[in-house]
Amino acid sequence: MVEQITQGVKISVKTKYNGTSYRNNRLYYVFAYFITIENYSSKTIELIHRFWEIFDSLNKTEFVEGEGVIGQTPVLKPNDTYSYSSGCFLESNVGAMKGFYTMKDIKTFEQFKVAIPTFQLATPILSN
Repeated sequence: MVEQITQGVKISVKTKYNGTSYRNNRLYYVFAYFITIENYSSKTIELIHRFWEIFDSLNKTEFVEGEGVIGQTPVLKPNDTYSYSSGCFLESNVGAMKGFYTMKDIKTFEQFKVAIPTFQLATPILSN
């Protein structure tokens, strides 16, 4: 697990390799990631935007962004926790992801970025 705290907001990430899948006659390595967001600040905040940088060792880096996460824009009061999971398809068996969330203080409407730490995506090592 990797963790990082930015402006009182802790992001924790776990990953899991879920095997391979064929899409459009191409082999992909499938990874799941599990994110936990903990609000240790004194503000009530809303996650309004996400930005991902996805590195695939056999492909160019892909950038993905959009509103909220998994169709939601969660609001976290002080000491609240929010968790979700999502996934990623890579053409290689090694990659990484990192990014940030844009949060909004719901009282002042001030926006700030919270770092998502770099986490590795790799298939398990084969043993004899």
